[in-house]
Amino acid sequence: MDCNHVFEFNVNRLIVAFTLFLALFFVTPVLYAQEDTLKTTAAAHAEPEAEKKFNLGKFALHHIADSHSWHVIGDYYIGLPIMLYTNNGLVVFNANDFHHDDEAKIVVEKGGQRFVKMHEKIYYASETANEHGQYVDAGAEHHVNNARPLDFSMTKNVCTLLLSVIVILAVFLKVASGYKKRAGKSPKGLQSWMEPIIMFVRDDIAIPNLGHKYERFMPYLLTVFFFIWFNNMLGLIPFLPGGANLTGNISVTVVLATITFLMINFNGNKYYWKHIFTPDVPWWLYIVLVPVEIIGIFTKPIALAIRLFANITAGHILGLALIGLIFVFNSTAVSLASVPFALFIGAIELLVAFIQAFIFTILSALFIGMAIEEHH
Repeated sequence: MDCNHVFEFNVNRLIVAFTLFLALFFVTPVLYAQEDTLKTTAAAHAEPEAEKKFNLGKFALHHIADSHSWHVIGDYYIGLPIMLYTNNGLVVFNANDFHHDDEAKIVVEKGGQRFVKMHEKIYYASETANEHGQYVDAGAEHHVNNARPLDFSMTKNVCTLLLSVIVILAVFLKVASGYKKRAGKSPKGLQSWMEPIIMFVRDDIAIPNLGHKYERFMPYLLTVFFFIWFNNMLGLIPFLPGGANLTGNISVTVVLATITFLMINFNGNKYYWKHIFTPDVPWWLYIVLVPVEIIGIFTKPIALAIRLFANITAGHILGLALIGLIFVFNSTAVSLASVPFALFIGAIELLVAFIQAFIFTILSALFIGMAIEEHH
């Protein structure tokens, strides 16, 4: 089978997968939003004096935030391990002990200490409950005054990180095994899926920006590209094993950008540092250019981190907001506008998942290439 046939076959498979994924992407948020609306309505009936409406902002932020439990569907959750370093040492228990409470109403006693969970953060419980039945002193804007133990819990984002590492290892070990068994033959199976993408990273990202030194940095570029892409796609799946907003977590994007920052500066040659500290300009311009160049060392990774974080988070919020409009207005007529737009955003998000991985990788390659470029 030649390359053109392999490419056409892969495109057909991608179209089928894309159609099924779009249907899944649209239906599940609707079910989640409907579930939240029903809960809000029930609470309103229970407290008729306090009229409650569907909170679109809370709904969207809840579904993109990290969590101590993994929402499967409906009322089914998987409690994740909570590991706290407290005044009395390490305390470990399961998030299900809170019974999905996130308003500090349920106290968990472990290791001779009492804990509550509020807004997905663990606090030491107060001795007595306040007038709302909560064990944490919360102000009007939910500023919590109680102390917090050090939290090393296996949250949803941590589990997704480990899952993506396992998936990437499984995929690449399988592809590497295929190359050993089918040396000199046309790709087959998973190898035929991955080879065009690997070649794309090599030929369109690494070689143009790194030149003849590209092989030295290929492992990093391939790793960061597939790590971001796989996690972007997992974030679009609304339930287990997806649903985590890992690449929309600023901590994750900062770590990725920091690795790029270290690779840039540890591999920078003497011409790179000369351009920063002694640029080829009149000496009296140093007072302006040198501080600008030093600032530029740090703005590159900052831009990488914020770009990935902002684009992924904004896409999730926009999709959820469009679905939530149906329940905000409590009218099916709104779905005539919100549903097509949500489907369109869902299609765009599949493309953005790849584009953001591409942009982060190509900018990393570009910045590294600028640091190792030989003087002409």
